[in-house]
Amino acid sequence: MIRESAHPPSPENVTPPVQTPPEALKQIAVLVETDSSAGCRLIRGISNYADRHGRWHLLLDPRDHEHRSALPDGWQGHGIIARITSQKQLEKLRARRLPLVNVDDVVGPEEGLASVITDERELAEMAMSHFLDRGFRRFGYFAPPSTDYSKRRGEAFAERVEEADYECHLFKPGYRPGRRLSWAERLRRVERWIRSLPRPIGVLAVDASRARQLAEICHLTGIRVPDDIAVLAGSLDELLCDVSTPPLSSINVASERIGHEAAALLNSMMHEDPTQTPTIEVPPRGVRSRQSTDLLSIDEQDVVDALRFIRNNAHHGISVLDILREVPISRRSLEIQFQRYLGRSPAREIRRVQLEKSRELLGHSELSITEVAIACGFSNATRFGVAFKRDTGKTPQAFRRDLLAGHRPTTIGV
Repeated sequence: MIRESAHPPSPENVTPPVQTPPEALKQIAVLVETDSSAGCRLIRGISNYADRHGRWHLLLDPRDHEHRSALPDGWQGHGIIARITSQKQLEKLRARRLPLVNVDDVVGPEEGLASVITDERELAEMAMSHFLDRGFRRFGYFAPPSTDYSKRRGEAFAERVEEADYECHLFKPGYRPGRRLSWAERLRRVERWIRSLPRPIGVLAVDASRARQLAEICHLTGIRVPDDIAVLAGSLDELLCDVSTPPLSSINVASERIGHEAAALLNSMMHEDPTQTPTIEVPPRGVRSRQSTDLLSIDEQDVVDALRFIRNNAHHGISVLDILREVPISRRSLEIQFQRYLGRSPAREIRRVQLEKSRELLGHSELSITEVAIACGFSNATRFGVAFKRDTGKTPQAFRRDLLAGHRPTTIGV
């Protein structure tokens, strides 16, 4: 029989556990501007990934003596995430022979370049749906010539408009990017284009800065926003959209998720396969509706009144009977008019508005699914979940996970 010793083994006879050395700190350059709302959110997504998955030191927004985005001479790093805006910049970064992930489409997507960018087809679909839901049947796209953005957003929107058998009025001022024109001359060319547009019209601007520029020129020239021209910004910048007159509706591009996905891709390239070069397209989070598109371009007053009632009260769980109590029209006439102008029934419009609001609220991680359901007019989470999955193909939980990718989780103190 083997007996256990009553005395513990002496320290010199104990084999110490193997200590795994911590991973060396990775030096990561982030060539993304910190002076824009979108850039800051993108960097936040990168930082959130690094906090959870790696020991990274981030070199943020380095600039050269001419204040251009550039890596410092002699910098020794392990990977680069960059908003690449020219072929010359791309060649310089590739010369570093480091894993590289691009987070813009000014020079891409390009073969051999790993990229995480906005899904422009999905953005165009959101913009088109936003205008169509408000009764617009005339559309425009505003993007002054610039090297700050690609043509993909305008091409995707124009293609979507043409698919619906409408015409897209593009801003073509007759000069190339980089040409120096006075402010007065630029204003004159934009004003000439605006006055040539049929009205009312819904115009998508390439980003928040150009949307504000368009709204400002409309204000200076006496053209009403949104009565004559409804303006939708192709990106969200909280400050620019808030201080515009009127405040701007905008597409909420998922900048934090783009940053998070770019960091995950870079991490994979550094540890697994540095030659992988996928293009990952991230859909926007949705439309943030403000006064610049707060117009129902429909010439049937009963339909306008019914739509306004739905948008103001859908979160109370209303039914078609509630609409008929407010609008002096028969149910049959209401059904016919809704099909004519919107292509769906009043009941479907109520559900659409409820689900549109739910997509926004699911981005608030502090709200439970039940709280989101009740806030949107559903009687319980089960009914909400069934309706949401039927509409999106995802459960609310799965949609929230995708929506919040790249966001730091909220910590609630006990």
